[in-house]
This record gives sequence, C-alpha cells and structure tokens, in this order.
Amino acid sequence: MEGNRVGVNMIWALTIILIVAMIAGAIYYSGFLTNAGNKKIDVEVDVPATKSQ
Repeated sequence: MEGNRVGVNMIWALTIILIVAMIAGAIYYSGFLTNAGNKKIDVEVDVPATKSQ
C-alpha cells in the first residue's frame, strides 16, 4: 500500500512539473519574458506640401 502512494505522488509531482514547464515555455516564446517592450520603432511623419497660389 505504501509503495503505491509513493508511485502516485511521484506521478503527480512529474505532472505538475510538466505543466509548469509548459506554461513557462509558452510565456517565454510569447515574448513576455524577453525585451519585447524595449523595441524601438522608426516612424517618419511627412507633412503634405501646401499648394502655392
């Protein structure tokens, strides 16, 4: 009986570790943990020329 409890506890521990690793991987690959917020975007704004009369 005791051996069965250890096996079940080990399966639950491995399952939780796997779930946490999957969540951490998803967060990492989504860019949340990287420097995604520090990216600079080059924006050039031109004002249209006015007509000369």
